[in-house]
Amino acid sequence: MPDLTHDEWLCRAKTLEVSGAHHLDGADESSGGATFAAVSPRDGQVLARVADGGAAEVDAAVAAARRAFDTGPWPRLAPADRGRTLLRIADLLEEQRAELALTVTLEMGKPVTDAYGIELRALINTFRWYGQLADKLTDEAPHTAPDALALVTREPAGVVGAVVPWNFPLTLAGWKVAPALAAGCTVVLKPSENSPLSALLPGRIATEAGLPAGVLNVVNGQGPVAGRALGLHPDVDVLAFTGSTAVGRQFLHYAADSNLKRVWLELGGKSPNIILPDAPDLAKAAATAAWGIFFNRGEMCTAPSRLLVHSSIAERVTEAVVARARELRVGDPLDPATEMGALVGEAHLDRVREHVGTGLAEGARLRAGGERVLADTRGSYVEPTVFDRVDPEMRLAREEIFGPVLTVLAFDDVDEAVRLANATEYGLAAGLWTSDLSTAHQVSRALRAGTVWVNCYEEGDLTVPFGGMKQSGNGRDKSAHALEKYTEVKTTWIQL
Repeated sequence: MPDLTHDEWLCRAKTLEVSGAHHLDGADESSGGATFAAVSPRDGQVLARVADGGAAEVDAAVAAARRAFDTGPWPRLAPADRGRTLLRIADLLEEQRAELALTVTLEMGKPVTDAYGIELRALINTFRWYGQLADKLTDEAPHTAPDALALVTREPAGVVGAVVPWNFPLTLAGWKVAPALAAGCTVVLKPSENSPLSALLPGRIATEAGLPAGVLNVVNGQGPVAGRALGLHPDVDVLAFTGSTAVGRQFLHYAADSNLKRVWLELGGKSPNIILPDAPDLAKAAATAAWGIFFNRGEMCTAPSRLLVHSSIAERVTEAVVARARELRVGDPLDPATEMGALVGEAHLDRVREHVGTGLAEGARLRAGGERVLADTRGSYVEPTVFDRVDPEMRLAREEIFGPVLTVLAFDDVDEAVRLANATEYGLAAGLWTSDLSTAHQVSRALRAGTVWVNCYEEGDLTVPFGGMKQSGNGRDKSAHALEKYTEVKTTWIQL
């Protein structure tokens, strides 16, 4: 992390130059004059006018990706050569890390310390990891009859459309783009209209690093227009999406209405975090529960928004979480001392506060927060919020809020905890705190979630896959398993 003061980050922000042009076929392109405003949730200021892509721009991007896949060098390079290009991209991302972090902070409110130390670290590590993996994959030659030779090979799937959200605009783009490129695919990336600027920079950096023209294209635009055009496009072979469950359903419809492209979805969550009385360290469990829901302003699909606590320790744990919520420093995301920055925008702030109002109306007890703060800055700031006395049927306990709002539910035994944890349409992640090894194994197996953290939360690295069950989606990001989304398995049988 650069040793910069608040004033120094402010100075950098004033001199930051950002372009909102699409990156198509290796060059920046405007959108015929159509633009939309990129507004900073930090202070309501317009950062830039961004090219507003529609069907024509998506067509151009897909055509470039199609040419690059069908006739270009990228899918035909030796895997080691593709890997070296990904490593060069990682090096250039590291060189421009501060500028990228600053752009993320300005456009979606993430504290600059998190943008630099967490978001950019994840992006850079992702390109390095897949760059190093690219030439480590092997095909198969199964033992068959003595007069035949069987080969099972993995081939690049083709043109990949990647649609990513605003909460981790670079991390989640990297999780899709890097393995797709490592597999030999070409990519059209559509960032969220709430974070349109930061994803353009890696596109330009990739071209600078030697990625051939058309291999990575970045198109901005509104989801119902540009996103829909990408989902319906007949020349897109794979669509990878992270975002809401409602929009994920739309992409499945788009695939059915076009070319039956494969659609991989990482969707919403209402993740449970279970604390049993034998947790090895209750203070750590409570502190981690608070960190998990307030980190990134709760704008995470894996956020442990349902804290399930045994009734014998519920008040003790809740008081510790409330104390942390009250002391958390909410402020300017360009201030290195800030612990929680702005929500992504006014519309999202209104939705979060609507949930708070609904919780009060339904009879839950507000223990901390719930109010808008720093309104004089014109930014979208809200207090860290904690509810207890929450009934499992309340909206607070069922609907994804995607904000710094924690609901506490008490239980009396492990079976009840598992029932409460699984009583959701989602299945992305879960947490469990216990000292008993058998309980850890049994409960982890019983939880219907793609990831279960035991005595920790949000831990892991690129060696392990990430994804959900139920209406939290399908397929996996991260690890070698991600390559399954971007490759086709071919069998070749040779009669000798």
